[in-house]
Amino acid sequence: MGKIGLYGGSFNPPHLGHGLAVQEMRRQLGLDRVILIPAATPPHKPLADGSPDARTRLELLRLMFQDVDGVEVDDLELQRQGPSYTVDTVREMRRRFPNDELYLLMGTDMFLAFDQWYAPDEICRRVSLVTVHRSEDSAAVCRQLAEQAERLRRDYGASVTILDNRFLATSSTEARRMLRFRCAETYLAPQVLAYIEAHHLYGVGEDWKNLPFAQLRKASLSLHDPKRVPHVIGCCETAARLARRWGADEALAARAGILHDVTKALSKSAQLLLCEKYGIMTTTFERENYKLLHARTGAAVARDIFGESEPVYQAIYWHTTGRADMGLLEKLLYLADYMEPHRAFDGVETLRNLAETDLDGALLCGFQMSIDLLESEGKALDRYTVEARDYLLHERNKA
Repeated sequence: MGKIGLYGGSFNPPHLGHGLAVQEMRRQLGLDRVILIPAATPPHKPLADGSPDARTRLELLRLMFQDVDGVEVDDLELQRQGPSYTVDTVREMRRRFPNDELYLLMGTDMFLAFDQWYAPDEICRRVSLVTVHRSEDSAAVCRQLAEQAERLRRDYGASVTILDNRFLATSSTEARRMLRFRCAETYLAPQVLAYIEAHHLYGVGEDWKNLPFAQLRKASLSLHDPKRVPHVIGCCETAARLARRWGADEALAARAGILHDVTKALSKSAQLLLCEKYGIMTTTFERENYKLLHARTGAAVARDIFGESEPVYQAIYWHTTGRADMGLLEKLLYLADYMEPHRAFDGVETLRNLAETDLDGALLCGFQMSIDLLESEGKALDRYTVEARDYLLHERNKA
């Protein structure tokens, strides 16, 4: 009797994190082999726009694992019509391997949603469930996993194993974004990246420079976390409106607004990779507070990937911290990001009113609110914000 792991997913695209995950799960569980099963039409969430078809993803997966012992790629789900339900796959695998122990391998998100799957009780009767978590996950996430495991054991008699994830923490979503940013070498196996580049998959090779605004908007929003899209649109529209009010270039303001958070969804490691690629010098403070880096990397992407002008580059570069002696477009984007219609905090209406009558007064208000918030939370201050506030105070005192 053998031990077989079943690992399904869209693999869109397969990345090095998948490879390390397979090897680590095989080692920890003592599996004789792992069978990878790409989904043709995942039932839980639609594939991202621009994704290759199922057969292409299958080919990428085979390339990824072509020389890895103990790992097989099966096109079982691609042979079916319609959505790929895990219970159907489990039934077939149990038919093929009636005397083996079968382990269904899954990530944290899928495990926490398992009781919403089709026929979870039958799946639990036929296979053992295995999920993974990172040792640095919050106590709340660990508690959720433990509670879900206990619930599945109680409700379905499930056999559940939770493994500590010591392998590469990445995702196919981030790999797709880094392909767009031409910086995916550390995410993908060389043979997978070569195939993607040769066949122009995931938009690789497309020219995104100097797009008309409608196309720029679509391209930019595709790279954001969906939850962040309303903010990005709100910032874009607010920047354009402020440009009309203060006599700036409305088109440039809109372009800066739609791109200002284009790298915001990336992890710390991805941000640092982009900094290295584009020659962005970072301070110790910025590396320790990596969420500041999206302004730097976003500006570089706007200039080098989208071909945006120097004023747009500078506006995005400074939209999070501000700086002393800001240009008009820089001021407008900083304020638009701070006060767009989806922002809700004490003082935001004061900021909005000032932005209509006293632009530098609004900036000064925004800088001071940021400083006050950080000080109240015991966090370190960014020197550029402090310098920006002090510069405006000095100029207003001179006037």
